[in-house]
Amino acid sequence: MKAAFKWLTASPPRLLVLGFACIIFIGSQLLRLPAASATGEATPWLDALFTATSATCVTGLVVVDTGTHYSVFGQLVILVLIQVGGLGFMTMATLFAIFLKRRISLKERLILQEALNQTSIEGIVRLVRRVVVYALSIEAAGAVLFTARFMFDVSPGRAAYLGVFHAISFFNNAGFDIMGDYRSLTMYAGDPLVNIVSMLLIVSGGLGFVVLSDLADFKKTRRLTLHSKVVLSMSGFLILFGAFVIFIFEYSNPDTMGPLTFGEKILAAFLQSVSPRTAGVNSLDIASLRQATQFFIILYMFIGASPGSTGGGIKTTTFAALLGAVWAMIRGKQDVAMFRYRLAQERVYKALTITLISLAIVLIGTMILSTTQDRHFLMILFEATSAFGTVGLSMGLTLELTDAGKIMIVLLMFIGRLGPLTMGYALGPRKGRELYRHAEGKIMIG
Repeated sequence: MKAAFKWLTASPPRLLVLGFACIIFIGSQLLRLPAASATGEATPWLDALFTATSATCVTGLVVVDTGTHYSVFGQLVILVLIQVGGLGFMTMATLFAIFLKRRISLKERLILQEALNQTSIEGIVRLVRRVVVYALSIEAAGAVLFTARFMFDVSPGRAAYLGVFHAISFFNNAGFDIMGDYRSLTMYAGDPLVNIVSMLLIVSGGLGFVVLSDLADFKKTRRLTLHSKVVLSMSGFLILFGAFVIFIFEYSNPDTMGPLTFGEKILAAFLQSVSPRTAGVNSLDIASLRQATQFFIILYMFIGASPGSTGGGIKTTTFAALLGAVWAMIRGKQDVAMFRYRLAQERVYKALTITLISLAIVLIGTMILSTTQDRHFLMILFEATSAFGTVGLSMGLTLELTDAGKIMIVLLMFIGRLGPLTMGYALGPRKGRELYRHAEGKIMIG
């Protein structure tokens, strides 16, 4: 037992895996309590584990409706899991240590470096402070705006509760809602305020805290780092391109955008473009979308948000590095260049590794789900990609999952939240740099 604990705590990746697993276990035990259920009956353990994993991994897939199945206590447990899972348990632990004026050790800084996907530990504690300030400030602003809008529909107290819950859920890209009957934002498909605030919260959480910090300092420094430039440009392109494609595909669909006005169609197209980047919020019925749109959303879910954010997926910078490598190869260039900077070959290799491992995980998950669920392939692929990308969108398969299917989705959400490389580093030892190189050989490619 002592040897196993020593192995688990021997490296930052293993500690991250252990930390998230402990949070999920505690959350599932709390959600199993009769007090967490609206009916006063204990929730089955697998359903509680599924919900706790989905909340901690900020996914949003649910096997029971959050708004009707869980009591206020249960919903608050989910909200805490979302906040801890979105910001990272090490961020929260460091915040408490700062309040207690305790010194942050080198090992803890290394874990924070891994959790926030940073290249060094320099300024890591300062970044944690900023992460908390930015998150709480943006969530508070979103909660106020949501509350003001919801007061036209429900009582002030209920409006404030809805505002706080959805602001935290959307900023952390969790996708949980308590509207009831799995409706998400479908009743507000044409509401400008709800749609715009939702999109701003999702994008803010998905850009990454390093980019938010960079933007906050821009007035003083008048410059952005290469990372921020790539994230902002790629995110902007994906949002605009996605909205255009969805608008074209769904414009005349009588089950989705057909009944909406032109302005409402634009809002719906933009929200559906932003949401697959790991948010899991929808104002259109996902199951009623055309197959071309559903497959397009799968691609967006696989790309995901940006590094160091509350979202999942392979990340926008990974996708940008792959596009850069393809463009360089087509042009016959040796280096991948972005904004007049050359990317190190190691960065390109890492992007390729992450993409291939992630693709393999999604495909394996899809094949296993295909044996447990008797549904068509696109629905199963959509569910697997949504779980791995910690998105939370579903074509309706989540409610039909068998026990084996639920366990598979739980594993996909867990791996997707931590990242395939972190899981790989946690399970296997990292070897030092090799002291020799093999002789160069050639094979035919293409």
